[in-house]
Amino acid sequence: MNITPARILVVDDDPALRDLLQAYLTDTGFVVDLAEDGQAMQEAMQRAMPDAIVLDLMLPGSDGLALTRELRTRSQVPILMLSARGEEIDRVVGLELGADDYLAKPFSPRELLARLRALLRRAQAAPAAVSARDCFGPYRLDRAARRLLADAVDVGLTSAEYDLIEVLIDRPGRVLTRDILLDLLKGYDRDPYDRTVDLRVARLRRKIEPDPAHPAYIRTVRGLGYLFNPKGADG
Repeated sequence: MNITPARILVVDDDPALRDLLQAYLTDTGFVVDLAEDGQAMQEAMQRAMPDAIVLDLMLPGSDGLALTRELRTRSQVPILMLSARGEEIDRVVGLELGADDYLAKPFSPRELLARLRALLRRAQAAPAAVSARDCFGPYRLDRAARRLLADAVDVGLTSAEYDLIEVLIDRPGRVLTRDILLDLLKGYDRDPYDRTVDLRVARLRRKIEPDPAHPAYIRTVRGLGYLFNPKGADG
């Protein structure tokens, strides 16, 4: 059986890095497209929609943050953001805007490959059968399409937000620590930076909670972690 290789779009203004990643990812079985800025990125996506994007934060013209914000208005393609600075504020803003993961330069191609594969596994995971567990409040999880619906309307989750709600729905009523959530979500060696979970929870709450300041579905258990309560305010 022939399996179509995943297509990766690498967006970086460093031609040496673009060529390195193209050679490395092609050797590992991917189809790789290249772009040096936001305009070239849009043109590449019009020619062929990628399965994942490796996006540099510092680009001429529209930077990676602006491109991520714009892209998330029309697509949930997984985004792995790169930055030479590696500062916490870059990570926070990038993840808040919808990037699925973050990698600071310099990095090893093997680590980038591992993170890309983890993103693709989550995005392409085989759907499970629909069950009563997938419904809570006005919401229904559509595992086949990787969407969360509210009264049949797509809520518009990013890939990272979808992964989080799926993990929570599969473990109702259980207190999940940040370490446990990181293990369940990431699928590769954990970075010491662990605010990823808190950022995803905050973003998800803004989309599904009637009052994000007083969450009913994703509750904080002080000093421990988070608990998913499918009954919402009634439970």
